[in-house]
Amino acid sequence: MATAIVTIAGRTYRMSCDDGEEARLEALAKSVEEKIEFMRGGFGDIGEQRILVMAAIAIADEAADAQDRVSRLKAETETLKADLAAIRAASEAFQTRATADLQNAALRLERIGADLLKPVAPRTEFP
Repeated sequence: MATAIVTIAGRTYRMSCDDGEEARLEALAKSVEEKIEFMRGGFGDIGEQRILVMAAIAIADEAADAQDRVSRLKAETETLKADLAAIRAASEAFQTRATADLQNAALRLERIGADLLKPVAPRTEFP
């Protein structure tokens, strides 16, 4: 278990984290500290606890918005996957029909060619 030292709202905390996660924890704490400072700049001195609660709610709101976007993107991805599957099925059906049509056309051309190559009996009478 590793530890990271972070400062939030002017107070320093020693926090445990998984090995290798120290930098991430420090970056998250810095983000929280920046949110608190932003709120202080907008609301002035309204009390430490109130600023912390407002910052926590603002961060929770951002997280909820991000989760909503992720949910919408997952739904859109599923729709796109279904559309792609339908397009692939239609393409395969088209290819099957096109192959059959080409084979039929080739057979008809072979028949026409064979008919054209049949010897023609000479006409003895002419009008």
